[in-house]
Amino acid sequence: MTTLIIAVVAIAVAWTLAYTGAPLLAWAGVTGVALAAGVATGTLGPVGTGVVGAVFALLAFFCLRPLRAALVTRPIFAGFKKVLPEMSATEREALEAGDVWWEAEMFRGRPDWKQLHDFQCTQLTEDEQRFLNNEVETLCGMIDDWQIDFETRDVPEPVMQYIRANGFLAMLIPKEHGGLGFSAVAQSTVVTKLATKSIAVAVTVMVPNSLGPGELLVHYGTPEQQKKWLPGLVSGEEIPCFGLTGPEVGSDATAMPDSGVVCYGEHEGERTLGIRLNFSKRWITLAPVATVVGLGFKLEDPEGLLGDRSKTDYGITCALVPASHPGVEIGRRHYPGSAFMNGPIFGTDVFIPIDWIIGGPQKAGGGWRMLAECLSAGRGISLPALAVAAGQTAYRMTGAYGRIRRQFKLAIGKFEGVQEASGRIAGLTYTLESMRLLTASGVDHCAPSVVTAIAKYHMTEIMRRVIIDAMDIHGGRGVQQGPRNYLAAGYKSAPIAITVEGANILTRNLMIFGQGAIRCHPHVFPEMEAARADDLAAFDRELWSHVGYSVNRGVRAFTLGLTGARLARAPEGGPLADYYRQLERMSASLAFVSDVTMGMLGGDLKRKERLSARLGDVLSQLYIASGVLWYYRHMGSREDHLAHARWALDNCLAEIHTAFDGFFANFPNRFVGGAMRAMVFPFGRPYRAPSDALTGELADSLMQPSRLRDELTSLVYVNGGRDDAVGRMEYTFNLLEKAEAPYLKYFKALSAGRLGGDTPEEKLADAVAQGVITAEEQALVAEYDAARYDAIQTDDFPPEYIAQFAVETSHEDVASEHRQVA
Repeated sequence: MTTLIIAVVAIAVAWTLAYTGAPLLAWAGVTGVALAAGVATGTLGPVGTGVVGAVFALLAFFCLRPLRAALVTRPIFAGFKKVLPEMSATEREALEAGDVWWEAEMFRGRPDWKQLHDFQCTQLTEDEQRFLNNEVETLCGMIDDWQIDFETRDVPEPVMQYIRANGFLAMLIPKEHGGLGFSAVAQSTVVTKLATKSIAVAVTVMVPNSLGPGELLVHYGTPEQQKKWLPGLVSGEEIPCFGLTGPEVGSDATAMPDSGVVCYGEHEGERTLGIRLNFSKRWITLAPVATVVGLGFKLEDPEGLLGDRSKTDYGITCALVPASHPGVEIGRRHYPGSAFMNGPIFGTDVFIPIDWIIGGPQKAGGGWRMLAECLSAGRGISLPALAVAAGQTAYRMTGAYGRIRRQFKLAIGKFEGVQEASGRIAGLTYTLESMRLLTASGVDHCAPSVVTAIAKYHMTEIMRRVIIDAMDIHGGRGVQQGPRNYLAAGYKSAPIAITVEGANILTRNLMIFGQGAIRCHPHVFPEMEAARADDLAAFDRELWSHVGYSVNRGVRAFTLGLTGARLARAPEGGPLADYYRQLERMSASLAFVSDVTMGMLGGDLKRKERLSARLGDVLSQLYIASGVLWYYRHMGSREDHLAHARWALDNCLAEIHTAFDGFFANFPNRFVGGAMRAMVFPFGRPYRAPSDALTGELADSLMQPSRLRDELTSLVYVNGGRDDAVGRMEYTFNLLEKAEAPYLKYFKALSAGRLGGDTPEEKLADAVAQGVITAEEQALVAEYDAARYDAIQTDDFPPEYIAQFAVETSHEDVASEHRQVA
């Protein structure tokens, strides 16, 4: 019995040490004490003494680093180096670009919730708020989106002039260079509001403030380059674009065929050291109107003219070239479904001076790192802003339409089938705003590359889901295009957001987990670096720390699974406390499963894209859920936010289970996959999608005016008046608030066939005569009924109107264009 008690105590102590992450030395110490106590008391017996002694000897051996390294680590080290996947210089630069931030806490299994709670949302400055209230409002009021997207397919010159003159193209350029120097949150806010009015205008503004010449100059340009170009970019005299993608180059930018060869040539009448460029770029936003072109190309120096004769291939390099420079040819326009300028750029044997390289000759070959670092920040601002604009517009307009539009004598927003979609719109819009503020504030704090990839992918996918739900509810009202339609532009533009700044398939399958696992894990990247440096001592240290880390996370995952996460920490009480514990449980599970997977598959995991994508989904949902918790606290933990927050968190947890479930089911080794499932979900599925009751609660709130509704749709431009698509619905919804009670009395009598008369006016008069409504209510009901009928109408056009905007392009013109691009 005593032996059993000692064994149980030893196991309990070892389990506790594993759970808390104690090092090997502590394990050995506990085992040694148990052995000494057992021998001294004579309670272990010969067999027990032998077992405990063997365990103690093994642990003691592993605590002797030189011996451990020589006998155990060295053969592991040799095998590790053989299976270590090759990493090109460009892959390394992409991997090292940006910073590790909150996502690391969620990946490592023991998130420091205090770090999240202490993180402050970036507040708009007085200048930023003033700009939003004045210049942005004015610009929105100038925009006729139907005219831009259908009639002219171009942003009018007065609008472009206002954009240039008021610094919209220089929001990211610091004030010391004459720009607005706006925060990432401010830029996101401006783009979001513009996008609720016009995608084309929003894209025109956001591109120069994202990946482009302005940002590259600010971060890497020489003083001479900054002095030459930044004043023009600030004033709007210079319109920038950046040429990276091409016919053969999309997601794999490193495979670009565009080349530059260092040579001597003539520039402005003098023999000059420079670069002879040949390039063909496509899908370049603002190219047709650009005055300065940023170019990415592969630089070669076969004659060693840059001073290093041992180096001929410098790799991707970035340069700034005036669009008017001899040999640069701006092609005809692409049409991506929105009217912002987009087109190809060509150049054959274009000679430029060597100091046109961004950052000067010393930055030759540094282009990929520049682009990767800038994109680490930019992808967390621009496209997520478009997604939030779609969500906020869908939330506000679907709620209004669902209450105004009636079928089968009932507001359509009250049907359960409709509420499934409208409640989802509400919950996902709350999710989007949470992610927008947390991610953009994170960009103001650092350059979180994994977080911004998560935001770009998931927010644009949510955008697609929200728009489809909104159009499903609106039916023909959302499909028929024209000046009244506030959904069609977002629907047509969703593929743009899905595709650019890292196509979503690439981002999900290769970037989020592929980059996140290496950057966020405390030991993987150091192990890889030690192997590449052939440093056995460093590898030994990281390897056994990694083993202890993996055991700890496995024990934590299983323990938290057995207890329903009751042993996990919640940083505060309240209605969302259990969500903190569940996220910690799933964080530990992700850490454990990731280690097992990387250990078993090694470099092959890089090719198991669907497996790594599912682990990326888990990491993403952990980040999204923590963003919801952060936003809920940021907004004061108010009661009116609770249902939306719970819906968003339930949805995240359900998505995590779906991702893990698919991962375990498709793991190549079925036994290991099943074992991991048993460790993570010992009692089966713990999470469900948001309940019908909770979804219905959100759907009802969508249709009611409230402080929360105004907060979640605060960036929708609503001041366009009754001739504006959004303004018309906004006016009718506000009128309904006043007229609903008498209107429903009138509508009930009308539906029952109690009212006489042939026209609405005669029926209203009869309602007054019968005492259904009062004379004072008659005018209000008449006004609302007219507004209601107008609000549900769709546009129609005479044939000649449509015909005048038809684009006539002959087959020969098209063939010529194809030959020119080729």
